[in-house]
Amino acid sequence: MKHLDSFVERGVQEAVAKFWAVRTTQAANQVSRGRADQGARSAVTGGAQMDGFAALLCRLIREAGIPEACIFTNKKRVILPGFFRATKQWDIIVVSEGRLLATIELKSHVGSFGNNLNNRAEEAMGSALDFWTAFRENAFNHAVRPWLGYVLLLEDSEKSQKRVKPEEPHFKVFPEFRDASYARRYELLCRKLILERHYQAAAFLTSPEQHGQRGVYSEPADDLTFQHFARSLVAHLGVYAQ
Repeated sequence: MKHLDSFVERGVQEAVAKFWAVRTTQAANQVSRGRADQGARSAVTGGAQMDGFAALLCRLIREAGIPEACIFTNKKRVILPGFFRATKQWDIIVVSEGRLLATIELKSHVGSFGNNLNNRAEEAMGSALDFWTAFRENAFNHAVRPWLGYVLLLEDSEKSQKRVKPEEPHFKVFPEFRDASYARRYELLCRKLILERHYQAAAFLTSPEQHGQRGVYSEPADDLTFQHFARSLVAHLGVYAQ
């Protein structure tokens, strides 16, 4: 795909802006109905915040030569069998001629960083373990090794960037986690998910709520950029392009 980098940069800015706009609208709608959830959940429970990223990735997949009919984002069409559970609903899957080519998970995190970070980490690791064990057992057709990707957008705030002292009642944490902020911990999570071959690529982005609706975002790690993620995805799918 020509001019991939500039296309992706513009697309990510638009996706980030849409993310914050959708959250703001959902929170306002819930308040107007008198059904606002506690804390940050008021802008989370409506879903659809990552739709801008899904649209961008679907366009990249099409540009890689994969037909529209092979790309699935509908909730009822992105369900895959698991090994430890019956099924798992992903965000995007690519299936061509009975072969699973790619699977993508899209996640975000705004506020309540402590407990929710651990939940996100456990979810990412558990989903990958379930996915690859199911693949080993020929759930998706062994003829093709699927590409598995993980995208995470984190709120860039004082709390997410503040150093956090870990609890160590019995044993010491690994050195890289000592006094690491929640943002740093997410960066380490994404990198280790790739190093341990749980995912082929991961993209880690941060964005401040105040300026996010203008598409402002950062990429703290050079090896976890959306550009790198996009190149890896496009290269893999190019082999199967029609």
